[in-house]
Parts: sequence; C-alpha cells; structure tokens
Amino acid sequence: MCVQPVAWPEPDRQIVAAIVAKYRGKRPRPLAVQVRDRLGQWLADEQFAAAFGIWGRPGWSPSRLALVTVLQRAENLTDRQAAEAVRTRIDWQYLLGLALDDPGFDHTVLAEFRGRVAEAGLERVALDALLAQLAAGGLITAGGKQRTDSTHVVAAVAALNRLELAGESVRAALEALAAAHPDWAAQRICVSDFARRYGTPMTSWRPPASQAKQDELAIAYARDGYALAGAVCHPSSPSWLRELPAVQTLRVVLLQNYTRTITEEGREVIRRRDKEPEGDGLPPGHARIASPYDTNARWGVNKRGTFWLGYKLHVTETCDDPPPCDCATAGPAGGREHAQGCAAPVSPNLITHVATTDATVTDNQMTSVIHDDLAGKNLPPGRHYLDSGYLSAALVVSALATWGIALIGPLLADTSAQARAGAGYARADFAVDYDAKTVTCPQGKTSAWWSPCTQHGKNAIIATFSARDCRPCPARSLCTTNGARRRHLTLLPRDLAEAQATARAAEDTIPFRADYARRAGVEGTMHQATSHGARRARYRGLPKTRLDHVYMACALNLLRLEAYWTGTPLDRRRTSHLARLELSLAA
Repeated sequence: MCVQPVAWPEPDRQIVAAIVAKYRGKRPRPLAVQVRDRLGQWLADEQFAAAFGIWGRPGWSPSRLALVTVLQRAENLTDRQAAEAVRTRIDWQYLLGLALDDPGFDHTVLAEFRGRVAEAGLERVALDALLAQLAAGGLITAGGKQRTDSTHVVAAVAALNRLELAGESVRAALEALAAAHPDWAAQRICVSDFARRYGTPMTSWRPPASQAKQDELAIAYARDGYALAGAVCHPSSPSWLRELPAVQTLRVVLLQNYTRTITEEGREVIRRRDKEPEGDGLPPGHARIASPYDTNARWGVNKRGTFWLGYKLHVTETCDDPPPCDCATAGPAGGREHAQGCAAPVSPNLITHVATTDATVTDNQMTSVIHDDLAGKNLPPGRHYLDSGYLSAALVVSALATWGIALIGPLLADTSAQARAGAGYARADFAVDYDAKTVTCPQGKTSAWWSPCTQHGKNAIIATFSARDCRPCPARSLCTTNGARRRHLTLLPRDLAEAQATARAAEDTIPFRADYARRAGVEGTMHQATSHGARRARYRGLPKTRLDHVYMACALNLLRLEAYWTGTPLDRRRTSHLARLELSLAA
C-alpha cells in the first residue's frame, strides 16, 4: 500500500444541505462539523508518507484515517463502530469530504493504520499538527502557565506471577512454532505430552497450594523451555525459527528467572533465581519481562502503594488565567452570570504534551523530557506546576537556566531515616559551611572529612564525622542507626543547596500555596482521560499504547474546543448536587 497525497475533498453538497437543515438557529452543530468548519485541513497525507512508502496500491488517505481515529477516541468507539460511522453518519462524512453513497472501508484498515504509524514512530504527528493550528490561531502561546500529572496504565495482558510467566512463555513459544512450522513441531516435540501441560493458558487453572509443589512445577517448566529452545537452535532446524518473537522471549525469560549448570558428572542442574544475597540475583525491574505477550509491560508501584502491570501516562495542559471579564453580575442564587459571547467562562485548557513510558520510569526522569518536547514545538511554559515527584533542586535550577521555565511545586522532603521517623537528628539539623568545607552537628562536633563525589551521575558531597567524636556521644542513638560507628551526610553542591533552601522556605508562604493551587485542576483532566479509557491499555505494546494516548489527547482537545466554540461553561469548580438543586429551584 502506498500514499498519493491529496487535499481533503470539499463536503458533498447534499450533505452540506442536510447539515444546514438539521442544525438551524441556536442548535450547535456536531463536533465533526465544527472541526471541519473552524480548523479546515490541519493534517496532510505527506506527514504520514514514511509509514506507507511509495509502492503498491493507493489506499485510504492516512490523514483522514487519523481524523477517524481521533473521533473514535472522542466517542470511545470500537473499530467496527468507527468504520460503520464513516458509512452512515453525515457529520463524519462532512468532515472527511465523502459522498453520501461512499462505501467507506473495512474496519481492519484502522488496525493496519495504527500499526504502520506506530512502527514508523509517527504517533505524534496528529497532536503536533493540531497544536500548530491552534498556536497559529492564538489559542496556545509560549511562555504561559502549564501543569503536568501522571497516572498508571494497566496493560492489555493478564498479570502473571513468576510461575505462571515461565509456563506461559513456554506455551506462547509452542503456539508460535506450531503455527509457523507444524511439520517441524510434530517431529521434534512430543505433541500429546506438551498439549496436556500447555494446551490451556496458565491462568485458567489453579496452581498447587504447597510451595514445594510450585517449585517443582517451576523447574518442570524450565526443563521444557530449555528443551524447546535447544531443539529450535539445533543445526538441523530451520534457522528462521529462532527468530520468532515468542522463541526469543522464551530465551530471555529463562535467562532472567533461572540458572542452568552442568556438573562434572554431566548432570543438568536448574535453579530458580532469587534476590541477592541469598539467591543468584534478579534483573532490574526496568529490564525484567513480565508477560510473553507484551514485552514492554513492567511492574510499577505508585505513592499510594498500588501495584500494576503496564505503563505510566504523563499529561501536560495549559492552565492560563481566563481572559478578563467585566460582564459578571450577581445571579438569582448569589452566583455569577456572564453575558452571551463572554470568553471568560469557556476559555479552554488544552493538552500540549502526552508521554507514555513503562511503569518503572519515575516522574522526575520525565521533567526534562517534557520541557525538551515543548521547546521543540515552540510552546515552553513560563511557569510549570508539578507535584513533588517531578521536582528536585537540580531540575529547578536547570529548567530556569536552560529554558527559562520556573518550576512551581513542593520539593521532596528529606528521606533520611531520622526525618522519616520524625525523631532524631535529620539533615536539616546540621550546619553546613561550604567555605570551610565542614559540617557541624547539633552537639557541636565538626566533620572530619569533606569528599566531593558523583552519585548516580550527579555531583554530591559526602561529609563524614570522626568515630572518636561519634562513639562516646550521648546523642548517638538520635543520630545514627543500626549501630553505625559514625554519621555520614550526603550534601548537594552549594548552588543546588541554596536553591533547595530558598524553595523550601517559599513553600510555607501563603502566596506560594495560592499559586500552587492551580495545579489541582489537572486532576480533572486525568479524570476526563480516565473516562476515555486512558487507565487501561487498548492495545498490546508500548508503541501502540503511546499512539493511542496521543490520539486520545487530540480527542480531548477537540472536545474542549467544542465547548469553547459553543460557549459551554467548563465548570471549573465542582458543584454539589444540593447546590445544583438550589440553582434549578431558583431558576
């Protein structure tokens, strides 16, 4: 299939007449109609050319398939429902420039479109094009106020424990081999024996209750996996079999979860890996495969202690002050009313950036990434509102120096054992003299060593007190833990320490709290994204999940623009049911 770029056709005259007849007077037109009338052609086929190439039979316009995908996300439709809407709904046909009798396309075209765009890394094209159109219209500007938050995304696969993962990985490899080369599978494996153990998914039956039986079953899965991998890699087997994704995943799962040794007597010994120091060690969480059907999904945990298998979604939106309004008057219930056409109650907050990562990526790893992407779109904020998970003293300093962005939010608190317990001498109780390169403890003792170093790729300073001072100290139990002989302090470089002190001092002021309250509005955006399916992945794999979230952001932007175009208030503050009843009775 190839792309032959063409402009969007003008809406069919019959459809235009029907739209005019159906939506007269004050009745607002559907979202699809308003998008075509107000935004025009904001996507072009040329932007998707890299995903389709220049050879083959011309297919459906990719830019219009992108529009269908955006409307599909706006209305939470399946592929079949979206394809049917293209055939039957005149508002969609108006947007796409289709004739009234156009047959549309098969629903599988949407899946192929998503796969090609995700594989080519063009998932951001639609959102970038929409933001460029809105920036040209003055609805989004650089240097404003934006806010960011994240939420967890559950992968579209079953959550497996390590025992189920081993068995399901063998089963997935067997299924792939039986489908790719059934004759080879029939010759090289005992089909009846493997079918008895791996004929059904591991989650369809209950594993043994005793730990000993579970360990025995885990070793049995590993033996089958190693035997299958050995058969695939045998010189007599077709070389292309070992390139099957399920076979490669099985080999990685075995490597990550088992050790295999051959004794001097030639006996094979297989053991399950376990955490160090008792075991052989497990790979880090960001590299550990958790499902053979989605090798990008990872286990994560949030600040509330919720564990999930999947990804993490970061959403950034504008949060500028609404335009000034001088038409507000007292309403019948003591509220405020706006004159018709006033832009203040409907000024839209628009999503400027979305990022989807695996679940192990922390929020502060994404702060600079978000700023880089926003700067690349010429939409960097002047003030960026974030929670403490996105912030650090180094990020506050670098954001201001690199992009001129002021990060607004509370810094992470001291994580030392004393500070977490709320008892003893925390880091803030020590006096640091950067000129003299010494630290003085609450008991008046001075540090003996001042050692600049690098920790996790960042500059730091280790201040160490003498054991002669710490060992006889009467407050030693308040200062050190686990019977340590002396206290060690990890300090930030001078410029970062000063920036941290300044930021923490400002956090206790009323102006800061009033300004930071603006960030709370992003929770409504996360709720809106969740209501459109953001909390659960619709597809397997990070590339397709990332594409789905980008198109969801486009859909939410269009829904907010619809409210802006029609003058629908955005309900910036929640209204209780009792207050709504009072307003209805007063009206």
